[in-house]
Amino acid sequence: MDNPNYRSGFVAIVGRPNVGKSTFLNRVVGQKIAIMSDKAQTTRNKIQGVYTTDDAQIVFIDTPGIHKPQNKLGDFMMDSALSALREVDAVLFMVNATERRGAGDNFIIKQLQNVDKPIYLLINKIDEISPDDVMAIIEQYKDALPFKEVFPISALQGNNVPELISSLTNELPNGPQYYPKDQVTDHPERFVISELIREKVLQMTRQEIPHSTAVYIESIKKQDELLRIQATIIVERDGQKAIVIGKGGSMLKKIGTMARKDIENMMGNKVYLELWVKVEVHWRDKANLLNSYGYKKGNY
Repeated sequence: MDNPNYRSGFVAIVGRPNVGKSTFLNRVVGQKIAIMSDKAQTTRNKIQGVYTTDDAQIVFIDTPGIHKPQNKLGDFMMDSALSALREVDAVLFMVNATERRGAGDNFIIKQLQNVDKPIYLLINKIDEISPDDVMAIIEQYKDALPFKEVFPISALQGNNVPELISSLTNELPNGPQYYPKDQVTDHPERFVISELIREKVLQMTRQEIPHSTAVYIESIKKQDELLRIQATIIVERDGQKAIVIGKGGSMLKKIGTMARKDIENMMGNKVYLELWVKVEVHWRDKANLLNSYGYKKGNY
């Protein structure tokens, strides 16, 4: 690295479930690396997205939405989110412009009181409210923490995101380029592929299959220009399995077709995707299965 003024660092994105953290991360890095759904608690692991320019590199850590755990998977998600606060140079606290400050926000604020790093308040989804309402939302939070800056943004449309990135860049210390310029995430291909498949399950099955789904990649093999992927969708009950498969396999085919297109876009390869569905009762409370499906304490 020839530039002595190069800036780099790590920035955590925290907030209640479903405030738009993954949408923001995908916007910043310019492609989908974090899955999106209108269901809360879609993100389960810390997902690192890498933003690189000629002058700076920011490694964003998208954390699971902070919430009260209901099982061992929930414990994993909470530990993952809070651990991110110990390893960063700045924190983005994201709130939803369409909802009033609530108990979940207050819980996060309490955790952030122990963080000795610059904290930015991001008021997301301003595209869904009147501009006249923004100041009233800022008033709800202005005394909660000594915020470095407040940015009303739209992660979906990009409003004020470049200005936020500029401010963050100026705040970061001089440092190395941690990742190659064309790398946008530190997660292995298997993880991203499994997440893209899980996203389609969430999108297509709506309320019938909430958060009892995991995806395990059985194998990835490249044959000439074709990528052959075999994956298993894990559910907790026979009824859920029937929903995911659908009549005559119709739902599973739709899920596979949609996931394949996203995987092809990400990998730049033609993909043959083969999916199975398997029942593992109460897998979210079994440590050995959590480890097998990628929810390992070593991941954070």
